[in-house]
Amino acid sequence: MAYHNLGVQNNLKLRIPKPFFWVHFKLSQRQVVGEDSNRSPASVGVPDDRKRELQFEMSPFFLPYFNLRISPLSLPPKLYTLATKFSKETYLYWYELMLLLRRFEEKTGQLYGMQKIRGFCHLYIGQEAVAAGCMTATTPDDKFITAYRCHALAIAKGVTPKSTLAELYGKATGCSKGKGGSMHIFGVDVGFFGGHGIVGAQIGTGAGLAFAEKYKGTNNVALCFFGDGAARQGMLHETFNMAMLWKLPVVFICENNNYAMGTSVARTSNVLDLYKLADAYDMPGDSVDGMSPEDVHNAVLRAVNRAREKGGPTLLEVKTYRYKGHSMSDPQKYRTKDEVEEYKEKDPIDHVLRVLKDEYKVTDEEIEVMNKRVKAQVDESVQFAEESPWPDDNELLKDVYKQEDYPFIMD
Repeated sequence: MAYHNLGVQNNLKLRIPKPFFWVHFKLSQRQVVGEDSNRSPASVGVPDDRKRELQFEMSPFFLPYFNLRISPLSLPPKLYTLATKFSKETYLYWYELMLLLRRFEEKTGQLYGMQKIRGFCHLYIGQEAVAAGCMTATTPDDKFITAYRCHALAIAKGVTPKSTLAELYGKATGCSKGKGGSMHIFGVDVGFFGGHGIVGAQIGTGAGLAFAEKYKGTNNVALCFFGDGAARQGMLHETFNMAMLWKLPVVFICENNNYAMGTSVARTSNVLDLYKLADAYDMPGDSVDGMSPEDVHNAVLRAVNRAREKGGPTLLEVKTYRYKGHSMSDPQKYRTKDEVEEYKEKDPIDHVLRVLKDEYKVTDEEIEVMNKRVKAQVDESVQFAEESPWPDDNELLKDVYKQEDYPFIMD
């Protein structure tokens, strides 16, 4: 099989079957700034009059010229830019978003230990760069779907921390009405389609989301996340074949955190570089540093651009690491404490903080403002979940069938 090995940013090589070629383009950005111009675009309470107008100059082989007006709350800065150097605004967004995800998950772990949260619970701590890079490479209309380690991706996509934590509590104000819990976070209104408890099940559904976008003639892309453990599921191979056959606008993102539920890739797979699974279907594949939001951004951006150009799917193996166990009940005997500490030296939040301080001279006072804002969001989420009501008994049989008067109860 013939490939073009493209020399791209951050020493990544994308393996693309002929005859697909990437198109370069330029972006010019004009920002209309309100009184709170110094606040991060990830912050809460940015005034409505602060908008960003993105103007794109593209090759005639790409998409038609268009303007997009967005709220800084709904979309991160610097869309559609392949780069080795990112703006201060982008790093501020990444820092505050990743810190919010980290603090939310840390609080979730504490509340689980207090038995405020029941059932299974899987934390995203350590993998935040994946969510951050994906957000700056996509649009609000793109769809996300993932497995059961879903709290952080949901919040990144726009599900509120309050409704997420209320769902973890099983409260009526939760994003799934308290009926889904930790593994079934949903936010269809913001393009987040779960939260799925069956290993690998979301892979087929992710391709279905992409099929729907293609059928409707949109320019949207579906990002389908799954873990390295799901890479051995038959659903993956059936879906890969169909997605390539129909050239569906989907990016398959394998968040390879090395151990699935507790068994290393080396002990379960003859193929150690999981992105090479794409070769059997002539699908482009790429290996990405998942501890770097910069690398994730560029890799995802190349993939979504190709999908928007009607080039079909891409498989990205994003090599990341979870600092906590697979779930809250995991004793983690399959790895050493030294290994965990070694990965913590690559922590994406610490990396972004160093860039902000060293390259953009962001002060400790400015950082502290973001830290306090994140803490306030998490504290408010806890209060909201604590004070929210439990679902009424009459909710038990609702949302089972679409037909409201379906006769599933027989006297």
